[in-house]
Amino acid sequence: MAERTYRINIAAELAGVRVELIRAWERRYGVLTPRRTPAGYRAYTDRDVAVLKQLKRLTDEGVAISEAAKLLPQLMEGLEAEVAGRGTSQDARLHTETWRESVLAAAQAYDQPRVSDVLDEVLAALPPLKAFDEVLAPLLCDVGERWESGTLTVAQEHLVSQMVRARLVSLLHAAPLGRHRHGVLACFPEEEHEMGLLGAALRLRHLGVRVTLLGQRVPAEDLGRAVLALRPDFVGLSTVASRSAEAFEDTLTRLRQALPRGLPVWVGGAAARSHQAVCERLAVHVFQGEEDWDRLAGT
Repeated sequence: MAERTYRINIAAELAGVRVELIRAWERRYGVLTPRRTPAGYRAYTDRDVAVLKQLKRLTDEGVAISEAAKLLPQLMEGLEAEVAGRGTSQDARLHTETWRESVLAAAQAYDQPRVSDVLDEVLAALPPLKAFDEVLAPLLCDVGERWESGTLTVAQEHLVSQMVRARLVSLLHAAPLGRHRHGVLACFPEEEHEMGLLGAALRLRHLGVRVTLLGQRVPAEDLGRAVLALRPDFVGLSTVASRSAEAFEDTLTRLRQALPRGLPVWVGGAAARSHQAVCERLAVHVFQGEEDWDRLAGT
């Protein structure tokens, strides 16, 4: 696996120092020689971040930076131990929280290039499913909650969600195509929120399932025609927007009637969990958690 790297702003946040200070330390004392990305940006490793932390600790204790730089060779054993320890779950949580907070701060400032930079850091540092589960999906939840509470505007929410969607689509393009089982995934006819559906498609592809992704607002009749032509092993539906039990049952009934009898149908999302009894009455599986991924993949 490629070594994890960070752009200078993320390295600065992880080490607790200012970007300007890192550049000054490099220029005057040669404490780091970061590699460069193809685009010419500095790329810092976990070891580089550990070096910066040590320098900050020493200077906070009153050691002049010129003397602290001379002490670094004597501290290398400790640095290597710190780098090895960065794989712990606690440290991983700190990384993911830092990334999410950086995106939210950029959204508050309407700084979409910054959002893009941080998301690219995430995808360079983490495998696709880990990036989705630990950063992208929680980030979308944070954004949604802040929008509902009024601390993010619609424009700020869209600024982030458009960038996340673009990354999810790119991850899907790069994912395995799948060989054995086949699933058709679609949103409810009135549903515009497709991030959960994209995440489900990504996970299923990595489980070896062939996925046909239909996306947002798929009418029941069109879903039925597609399924009749494709003959999948199952259909997965996503519904997030809140609705009454009667409206939910009416929509799910129309979808169920448009599909072949006996075909397994799964439904996920907040609205599905809110109306689980309706789903059970209509013989539709409600997606609950990790074990259900194995069931969908046939393992």
